[in-house]
Amino acid sequence: MLNARIKLRHLQAFLEVARQRSFARAAERLAITQPGMSKTIKELEEILDTALFERTARGVALTQAGLTLLRHAGPAIRALEEGVSALGEAHAALRWLRVGALSTVESRLLPEAIRRWQQAEAGEAGVNVVTGPSAFLLSRLRRGELDLVVGRMTEAREIRDLAFEHLYYERLLLVVRAGHPLAGVEPLEPHRLGGYPWVLPPPRTTLRQQVDSFCVRHSLRLPGRQLETLSLPLSHRYTLESDALWVAPEEAVRDALHEGRLVELALALEQQGGSVGLCTNASLEPSLALEGFCETLREVAASLVGGR
Repeated sequence: MLNARIKLRHLQAFLEVARQRSFARAAERLAITQPGMSKTIKELEEILDTALFERTARGVALTQAGLTLLRHAGPAIRALEEGVSALGEAHAALRWLRVGALSTVESRLLPEAIRRWQQAEAGEAGVNVVTGPSAFLLSRLRRGELDLVVGRMTEAREIRDLAFEHLYYERLLLVVRAGHPLAGVEPLEPHRLGGYPWVLPPPRTTLRQQVDSFCVRHSLRLPGRQLETLSLPLSHRYTLESDALWVAPEEAVRDALHEGRLVELALALEQQGGSVGLCTNASLEPSLALEGFCETLREVAASLVGGR
């Protein structure tokens, strides 16, 4: 068992004197006085009850006991330094997250979660957000290029061996600008929807599957005038300035509906909505930062559900 009286400063001083073969040069390298260096080595020799150095005409040389200590103390200190360095590098890496975001969470959940998480972190905490279709984001998550993906994706076939955690349900809405010919029409017959442009998610996306199901249920054929995009700002602006019908995530249009700039049509695209949650790669060990951010996502999600 290591003598509790031996401190790290004792071993650091011993190793430096052994390297420099001089108390004066070792003291200079460690930025302490020469008397201080001599005192530290003397303390170590007293604790070990043996001489570690002997003075020669060319400076100081290690005794046999000193050589024995050097063989063990040197690797031990280097291993400790490497461990501390690795911990620092890992800690820095843990404070940077790579998040895949689907359009269903871009407006409220994700911005608020990032704000709270960064505010709670003691130091720097960076977040890189990648947007796109669920298939694209989940493939990057599987390859380890993302730490998690957040959004509505439970119907995505690409989840497979990934771990999905439900947070809340989010509906897709059919919305139009205030003053639109269909705004306030109730009951609204489905066939009337085909006479206007549509803003909808691209094919082969989770959200588009819901649109296709809606069309099948109501024997509705989509018009040729379509804007296919996942861009919320583009969809919002185009809808406000045209007669288009927008298939929009509820989160993305909540404020505009409340303010009266957009109006939900009296024809539900879906009732309960889809499961919004977070998806992680179960084959990878989660970092402390990832665990902390996921907990923040849960807290924000709970507050959003409670505020509805």
